[in-house]
Amino acid sequence: MRITQLNIYPVKSLRGIGLETASITARGFAFDRHWMIIDDDNRFVTQREVPAMAQVRVRLEPQALILEHDDAAEPLVVEFGRNEAAPRLAVRIWKDDCEALDEGAKASAWLTEVLGRPGESRLRLVRFPDDQRRDIDPDHLRGESAQTGFADGYSFLVTSEASLAALNARLSDKGADEVPMSRFRPNIVVQGEEAFDERQWDELGNDAAGVRLGLRKPCKRCKIITQDQYTGVAPTPKEPLKTLVEMATQPDMKGAFFGQNAILLAGQGRELRVGDRLTVSKRRAD
Repeated sequence: MRITQLNIYPVKSLRGIGLETASITARGFAFDRHWMIIDDDNRFVTQREVPAMAQVRVRLEPQALILEHDDAAEPLVVEFGRNEAAPRLAVRIWKDDCEALDEGAKASAWLTEVLGRPGESRLRLVRFPDDQRRDIDPDHLRGESAQTGFADGYSFLVTSEASLAALNARLSDKGADEVPMSRFRPNIVVQGEEAFDERQWDELGNDAAGVRLGLRKPCKRCKIITQDQYTGVAPTPKEPLKTLVEMATQPDMKGAFFGQNAILLAGQGRELRVGDRLTVSKRRAD
């Protein structure tokens, strides 16, 4: 089995960046969900509430995060580490309360303007502090300690090309449009196993790089997978959610599932590359 895609999403729910090589930190890939957009209540905002977030392009320069939008006269340039002394905000992401650093009034004005919310809730861009730790819910771990940044809940999301092909075959049979992998916003895409075999995986490893990932929870999907990740528009509002429910990709669980959430077991400071071969260990039968 080999890696065919590596992706990061520097700002939660904005566009992603495809990589050839991804550096691994304690929280996941470097810069993945390192920033987040919040509202006036300091709660996280995603494409669930603001589909137009998909239209914001994201780049990383050596010393700055760059955001661009067709309706913005100038890009937003956020220099790394410029506000380490800024007061910290208490922000909310799902059930977690975290500390965050506000990236300032200019970022707030830019985001509020391009995302079409004048007169409504003011948007702000916040960054995950280097010294902050957000622990992953231990309910699906095995006594392990793992952390993440502003991701929904886990350090990595792993998906399979074979599973996408099976989903698209079912959509095609129904006369519905096929969907690209970008709908699922994965970090790691793999090729080489049977469709939905990933639900049986326990660990993925790259021995040469000294990297081991533990797959700990199926990823339950929301309406974001119905939205085009370049426009924010949902061409067929109920798909592929409806078809995933029908396929029962996690037979013992209700809902739409695609991909597996993973944690880092070994390999902090190492790298993964597109084309890397991976070994798989599967869960033992109960």
